[in-house]
Amino acid sequence: MLRWIFALLLIPFLDAVLLAVIVTQFGFVNWVGMVLLVVLTGLVGMLLVRAEGRRTIRKMQRTMAAGKPPTNELLDGGLLIAAGAFLLTPGLVTDLIGFLLAVPLTRIPIRAALKRFVIVPYADKKTGGFASGNVWTVGFPNDETSGGATEPTDGGTYDLGDDDYTVDGNDDESYTIDFGDERTDDADDERDDDPLAR
Repeated sequence: MLRWIFALLLIPFLDAVLLAVIVTQFGFVNWVGMVLLVVLTGLVGMLLVRAEGRRTIRKMQRTMAAGKPPTNELLDGGLLIAAGAFLLTPGLVTDLIGFLLAVPLTRIPIRAALKRFVIVPYADKKTGGFASGNVWTVGFPNDETSGGATEPTDGGTYDLGDDDYTVDGNDDESYTIDFGDERTDDADDERDDDPLAR
């Protein structure tokens, strides 16, 4: 968290240093010209963000009409909001960051990196791996409440632990399994008589 706070404080410092260097090193650019440059880049950037926002909304509508989740479009929308915030902040460094987030040529790699290094690991951490497609056949990972179920030891048989069923074995090699449901024989007879109950 401290890294992000330091980075957010570093950006205005770099803006101030860059503006001071440009004004002192280039004689033809005075303070008024520098202010006009910052305002002009902000206005051009906001027009670009507005156009890209409309384009992203149209793409989102087409994606949802096709029955697909608009994940890339939602990320683009978030990046465009961040680009607008950076472009509204006065300074050349913030304007550069805003343009990087607003232009599709640079926004697409930023979106891919954001998905790979931030969103998917966070979603996997919160869902136990289900977001990226990990599947467990027995219980959940690191779950102590799975009822004592264990992994198969003989190549396909699972020990289900203490569940609500019993197996009564007879001497003639036949077994009866009682699942503990509360159906009675009368309910089975009524179900057999009613053709709509099936």
